[in-house]
Amino acid sequence: MSDNGDDIPKPQRVSKLVELATASTPSPRPLPRSEPESRVVPKPDPADETLAARREFARLLGEFRRTAVLVPFDGFESPWTADFGGVRWICAFSDEEALARFAVARGDAGREWTYRTVLGARLLDVMVPLLPGPGGVALDAGSADGVVFPPVAGVVPDEVAVELGGTGTK
Repeated sequence: MSDNGDDIPKPQRVSKLVELATASTPSPRPLPRSEPESRVVPKPDPADETLAARREFARLLGEFRRTAVLVPFDGFESPWTADFGGVRWICAFSDEEALARFAVARGDAGREWTYRTVLGARLLDVMVPLLPGPGGVALDAGSADGVVFPPVAGVVPDEVAVELGGTGTK
């Protein structure tokens, strides 16, 4: 894909989704054990936790914007979307295995899924504004590791961002 997004690759197809979704994955390494401490650990300040969460989300957003993800398309050549909470979410996946797990969970593993590789920034800046009403991106939908990029200022273009009632921000 070129920098301006004019060079869109041909759609790819995922087959054998059941095999991808059920393939054994390496088991996670155990975490190193540490000796229990006898001192009292103070409770973290909620303001510090909020700041840390915002920084982590900003890091995830930046990483997503720079990463090419898989976007499945429906039979009408439109991105696969889901409506939830008054928002239309474009479903995107980090890899074929995540898409395969989604297909299995939906009971659609037997069919062929057409998808395109799209840069996260293009999804947020170009495709979300084309949706009717508020829209965002759901990365790895249905996964415990999934992330949503909601239709708020700083995530999507300001002209399609929704107001956050009572927060003093758009």
